Amino acid sequence: MAFSADELAQHPNFLAAIRLLAGNMRGMFDAAPRLARLLASHQRWLLTQTAYGLSLRHDPSDPSSGFTAVALTGCITEHRVASRNTVLNFIEELITYRFIAHTPGEERRRPRHFEPADVSHQAMAGWFLSNLAALDVLDGGNRAACFQANPELIRIAQPMVAENCLKDARWREPPEQVALFMWTEAGGLVVDHLVSKIDLETCEGERYDAGRIETRNLAGDFMMSRTHLQRLFAKAVQTGCLGWYDEPKKTQLWISGAFLREYCGWQAIKFAYIDQAFEAAKMQIERDPVRFAVCA
Repeated sequence: MAFSADELAQHPNFLAAIRLLAGNMRGMFDAAPRLARLLASHQRWLLTQTAYGLSLRHDPSDPSSGFTAVALTGCITEHRVASRNTVLNFIEELITYRFIAHTPGEERRRPRHFEPADVSHQAMAGWFLSNLAALDVLDGGNRAACFQANPELIRIAQPMVAENCLKDARWREPPEQVALFMWTEAGGLVVDHLVSKIDLETCEGERYDAGRIETRNLAGDFMMSRTHLQRLFAKAVQTGCLGWYDEPKKTQLWISGAFLREYCGWQAIKFAYIDQAFEAAKMQIERDPVRFAVCA
């Protein structure tokens, strides 16, 4: 039985699961920074997940299916996530860095279909595996092992996750404190880094220790300007999301419990959709035990 968003948000180990995921996301960024930046802001997350989901639903007999500029623009603009020009610029960026390519044999056809490059498939599989591993922390499940034994499972599950997340305003429009980071360029990377560093064993009142933060080094790591990062932190401090133990040096950071609860509640929406899609995909593969490994 899949977790609901409410069950996840109230689970006593959910913050630990999110911290595990955050650490894995930071590792993925270190391994492939430019590719990881596609998930580094909420707008880009929605664009990337939607595009990938469309590509997996491509039916060669149906020209209107799959990942095309028209299809992605329609999905994204319908929900007011980005403008048409932003979507087209996003696609051009994917082509430039060879994260996608024209579907072989369709380079001159209209509409042009795109498909992910191998590196993009690998990155999305890594993202999906990391989310399943985080869910396994909560109930001792074997989702991650099942996916590793049946990598084709993602072709069923990921489009469901992408569609549900895009349509759900609770996920599409993060709560105020979370949105402060997630609608900012590279803001998702910053949150992942901070959450991965929090000390769950030591919480003084409403403050979780995030350790020493060097803004110059962090900005360099995430390919963003130091001024931009400092402004982001200043806004977060003003709203009470973050604070410094050592004003005015600003090197030892704490994160508020209120912000983490809000962030957990928002993340629970996505995790619930992932768990639901995983269960649905598992049921499908269990009907074909010859082709797929059966998950206990």
